[in-house]
Amino acid sequence: MVYCFLDELPELKRNVLEVMQQPLEDLDVTISSAISSLTYPANFMLVAAMNPCPFGCTLEQIKKYVSRISGPLLDRMDIHVEVPALNCQEMTSNLSVEKSEQIRERVKNAREAQLIRFTGDKIYCSANITIVLLKRHCKIDSGSEKIMETAISKLSLSAFAYDRILKVSHTITDLAYKEDIQQEHISEAIQYRTLDREN
Repeated sequence: MVYCFLDELPELKRNVLEVMQQPLEDLDVTISSAISSLTYPANFMLVAAMNPCPFGCTLEQIKKYVSRISGPLLDRMDIHVEVPALNCQEMTSNLSVEKSEQIRERVKNAREAQLIRFTGDKIYCSANITIVLLKRHCKIDSGSEKIMETAISKLSLSAFAYDRILKVSHTITDLAYKEDIQQEHISEAIQYRTLDREN
């Protein structure tokens, strides 16, 4: 797996951002010239960061800044979350948190569960589920469907975002050591679509 980190994402030129849509969706990249066209595998994980605004901004200015990232590109990102700054009390707090070793064990178990589940499907994790496999592996109950319907209506989510939410909720299910996607997993996955709520 190749990792690509882009800092200050909205500062990149629009055409640079837009050209990433096809590789993110198809996991390959096509380079064309006047005489030929070549396609190469491009299965990579995109990680990006940005400040809410490059200077002290109003809410409208923040929205304008974020809008430099197109909806179609955001659709193809599984997770986008806001990471608020910690205050002094939070940094010095003695509240118990899950230890790194425990998190590592949960991630390891989730990866192993996905490797077993997708044996024969020619994929190795939930992020690579195709639309056909999505219907087979990511079934949800009527309560979860209602949560999704509400989210689609209120956030104007696209079909791409719907699929991403199902994939992320599938991984959340594995991290929680559960067999089936539950309503709280769907709700959590929706919360990881921060920029959908801001556009």
